[in-house]
Amino acid sequence: MREGFLAARQYTKALLADLADEQLAVPRLPVVNPFLWEYGHVAWFTENFCLRWQGPGRPRRPSLLPDADRWYDSGKVAHEARWTLDLPDRVRTEAYVVQVLQATLAALARAADSDEGLYPFRLALYHEDMHAEAFACMRQSLGMPAPPLAQAGPPDGGACAGDVELGGGAFALGSPVGAGFAFDNEKCSHEVYLAPFAISRRLVSNAEFAAFVADDGYRRDELWSAEGRRWRAASGRSLPRHWRHDGSGLAERLFDAWQPLRCAAPVRHVTVHEAEAYCRWSGRRLPGEAEWECAAASGAIGSLGLWEWTSSSFAPYPGFVADAYDEYSAPWFGTHRVLRGASFATPPRLHHPRFRNFFLPDRDDIFVGLRTCATG
Repeated sequence: MREGFLAARQYTKALLADLADEQLAVPRLPVVNPFLWEYGHVAWFTENFCLRWQGPGRPRRPSLLPDADRWYDSGKVAHEARWTLDLPDRVRTEAYVVQVLQATLAALARAADSDEGLYPFRLALYHEDMHAEAFACMRQSLGMPAPPLAQAGPPDGGACAGDVELGGGAFALGSPVGAGFAFDNEKCSHEVYLAPFAISRRLVSNAEFAAFVADDGYRRDELWSAEGRRWRAASGRSLPRHWRHDGSGLAERLFDAWQPLRCAAPVRHVTVHEAEAYCRWSGRRLPGEAEWECAAASGAIGSLGLWEWTSSSFAPYPGFVADAYDEYSAPWFGTHRVLRGASFATPPRLHHPRFRNFFLPDRDDIFVGLRTCATG
């Protein structure tokens, strides 16, 4: 794990290193955080669980940085307040980040080589991986250059057209007990029954979604749910985020560069409302998360190249118990939608068919697209 922490930190630093100080002062937007706040939060989280945590009901040890709890606790510091904090400057933030990493590596060397002993370190490492992707999403949202250690965009969707048919039946959804680290919302494996279904071998492409746009898909009320119509009216959207009409065709923005729409690439930056409207237009549907996991775990669907909306509300599995990071899942049950897969910006450690991502249905700043299932 030592190598994992070092690689993760090298990548996190690279996502910020090429940005000038004035670029770190981002506008106050719902889908971004101040870069220095997010960077400090990553170190604070690692310190909190790897160095300060003493068990349930026991006080945490003091932070290495006075006021760190006041600045970086995402559960207590409201999003809009993060622009008004007296945060440390870039040099002091980096010093805190380095200090936490050194102390964490020392603690890791003393930790018991067991699932229990390594749990807080794995949690912190995966948390940093998630924020690395968040940095990439922020750079895309703000029109900044592509991250230096990530490819500029999602790969082509591949030539594997058509559906793969699965027979359904009993399926063990979730992470089995004793299978190593799992987030609390993945616990525990339980049997569900799936009807036979057919799922697309690849994600919906830009070309396929452009056909929906050309067929007046954004203006046809019958294709949109009531919630989707409200979102459409409030956003004024008539194209996916980061698309525009460009001369005789469509163009998309990949970080800071506009380019002709890559027809074979998966469509991305769409809300669940847009995904569902497309499904209605095409006579298809989104997969449920159990169907998606079944198809992915069996190898029936391809590589994990883009987050994918599902039809499933984010809900606890039977017998759910929050882990030490008790704000990770429980506050979001019932309001968020499940995404499955991964994106080109997701560190490989998080590529797993049982990993549950979750976002509000109107989020389109993340690298998310869709895969469809046959109806009936």
